[in-house]
Amino acid sequence: MHIAVFDANTDTSDLVRHHPGETAKFQSLLTSVVPDWTFAPYRVHRDQFPEGLTGLDGIIISGSPASANDPDAWVGRLMDTIRTAVNADIPVFGACFGHQAVARALGGTVARNDHGWSLGRIETDNHSPASWMSLALPRIALHGAHKEQVVVAPKGARILAGIDGVPVGHLALGSRVFTTQYHPEFTRDFMAALLEELALELDAPLIDQARASLTRDADGPLMARWIVNFFAQT
Repeated sequence: MHIAVFDANTDTSDLVRHHPGETAKFQSLLTSVVPDWTFAPYRVHRDQFPEGLTGLDGIIISGSPASANDPDAWVGRLMDTIRTAVNADIPVFGACFGHQAVARALGGTVARNDHGWSLGRIETDNHSPASWMSLALPRIALHGAHKEQVVVAPKGARILAGIDGVPVGHLALGSRVFTTQYHPEFTRDFMAALLEELALELDAPLIDQARASLTRDADGPLMARWIVNFFAQT
């Protein structure tokens, strides 16, 4: 399988320079399950897109501090590419910004969280698991860092998981779109480092609560299996 990773991360801080990039994060997550898969990086936030989608077995769209509502040209081009991929029956997976970008590209609505930031290890109810979500537990815990979310899912989409405050936690559209508001690719160490960066601008009680949540493991390995199952469908 050959997967394109659309790196949408516009962050240029020391945090990014001292940690693996978006493609490396997803490659590490998924090759623990499928070591023979290959991943091609595209820095879409720098307008680096594949010349065509032929030969791709799937697309991953990463997180980003950018908003899916931004008027930037690269965001518009990303929306067009998402629609092209879905129309071509190429599987698309999105995480956080990627989740929001896919939803908006396909007719959904993205807006700021009423409750502000969601940060740290966050548990989500798997109330309507898709067929590829093998061994789906009633709840899954993943790392999160978002102040926007999908507030209206695209027409025909199935909401797979959610909680009060973030009702569209994971969604699917048919068998070729799977997205999550969360970050399965974040390790605990990276999440902790991100919190230290955000502590410079966010309120201390919010950061302290998020730090405390990291005492327990997240379910990244389980989500990795689900993502692999999603892409491997025939």
